[in-house]
Amino acid sequence: MRPLNELLRLNKSIRAIGFDDAPFESERGTKVNVAGVICANTRFEGMLWGEVIKDGLDSTDCLRDLLLNSKFYEQVHVVLIDGIAVGGFNIIDLPRLSDELNRPCIAVIRHQPDMKAIDKALQNFLDYSHRKEILSKAGEIFHFHPFYFQVSGCTSEVAQKVLVQLTDCGHVPEALRLAHLIGSAIITGESGRSA
Repeated sequence: MRPLNELLRLNKSIRAIGFDDAPFESERGTKVNVAGVICANTRFEGMLWGEVIKDGLDSTDCLRDLLLNSKFYEQVHVVLIDGIAVGGFNIIDLPRLSDELNRPCIAVIRHQPDMKAIDKALQNFLDYSHRKEILSKAGEIFHFHPFYFQVSGCTSEVAQKVLVQLTDCGHVPEALRLAHLIGSAIITGESGRSA
């Protein structure tokens, strides 16, 4: 598979999968559905559907298995995630996900996160230090307008160019936008207002 920087240089289509969680119950330990939408640049090509545990520790394994065991794995060049966690504080180990999928992984964040507030919320968990360690592995938060993101498996400069190519309009790559809309529609009966 060609690396992202070569695809960008040759102006080739980039296939991405965008993972986002669907609306979920507030009770810890409940099931949370996760949509994975595959796009070639901004064109919808397919979808995966899985589940994690709210505030659990299974998100990295779930996302890895969903993609790895699918027909889309060989086609996907990059993995996008809406934030660094799904299902509340089910934090994704970004470097491990990237290593085990052998693909760059980019956690796209809508706004600069309040790390003090996140740390305070994590202190409500008995395994605080473990969750904090997973969170810290995601590394630096980069800002290239209009994107905030964390990345593993490629440089921040390549990631920024990829995000631009995968975004039709606004601040969210199309695969993530569609994952959000579809997840909302399946769970609530209609897509959300913002994506």
